[in-house]
Amino acid sequence: MPTANLLLHPVRMRILQALVGADELTTAQLRDRLPDVPPATMYRHIATLTQAGILEVVHERQVRGTVERSYRVRQEKAVVDADARTAMTKDDHRQAFTVFTGALMADFDRYLSRDDADPAREGVVYRQGAVWLTDDEFAELVEEVEAVVARRTHTAPGDGRTRHIISFVVLPDNNPTGAGADTGADTGG
Repeated sequence: MPTANLLLHPVRMRILQALVGADELTTAQLRDRLPDVPPATMYRHIATLTQAGILEVVHERQVRGTVERSYRVRQEKAVVDADARTAMTKDDHRQAFTVFTGALMADFDRYLSRDDADPAREGVVYRQGAVWLTDDEFAELVEEVEAVVARRTHTAPGDGRTRHIISFVVLPDNNPTGAGADTGADTGG
């Protein structure tokens, strides 16, 4: 199973985000979606993800003397599983989370930099809430959230659909007494 370092590298994470929800994309299409990533860097990270089995080559065709490949994400391989997370040190988790949140902030900044960005009209949401759950209830909640998102990943572009990126972070609250605990209210956007 992939390590957090493999999946949460800033460029590789953006490549995976570009491919999630897309049936398949060529390297040229990925370069169009990520124009700030130099071509050599793009090719190197696509090769790394392909060698790790996270990306798969769907099609190959000859284009002007070179081979153009189409890639798709192997969803079941694009996760850091429980065993890999268990093997991570606290510093590994800190580094992985820093990359994750940095990529999230960069995505948000790229979105806001668009002249046509309209967060209110486009439904931009960022929220935080708290729930009190047993370990079993917590596992069930995570499964439910992942299932809801997974059901929506199979829709196709078109018919007025806009692609949305959904990021999910769960942190335990180290306030066991409940004093000052959040009631689940929205905190933003």
